[in-house]
Amino acid sequence: MGLCVRIFVVDESTTRTIAYAIFGISFAVMIYFIAKQAAQNRKSFVDDKAPKIAGADTLTGGAKNPQQFDEPDDDALDEMAKLLDEDDD
Repeated sequence: MGLCVRIFVVDESTTRTIAYAIFGISFAVMIYFIAKQAAQNRKSFVDDKAPKIAGADTLTGGAKNPQQFDEPDDDALDEMAKLLDEDDD
């Protein structure tokens, strides 16, 4: 005979009831978190797609050296001439 000791003797229907209760609670918690995430996703989607109000948004970025665009260089002038078909060949 081994060292198998039974501490609790539980009826099969009680075990099934406890398992169903644990599954039910897990399912309810899962549905809560899914519904909460869906509401958060819906809110962020609506906020992203809302009409933009002039001046309410901030524009980021810009040229690092805007003075470089004041005077075009020779390559830029050649490119513009080529695009305008004014190339003197």
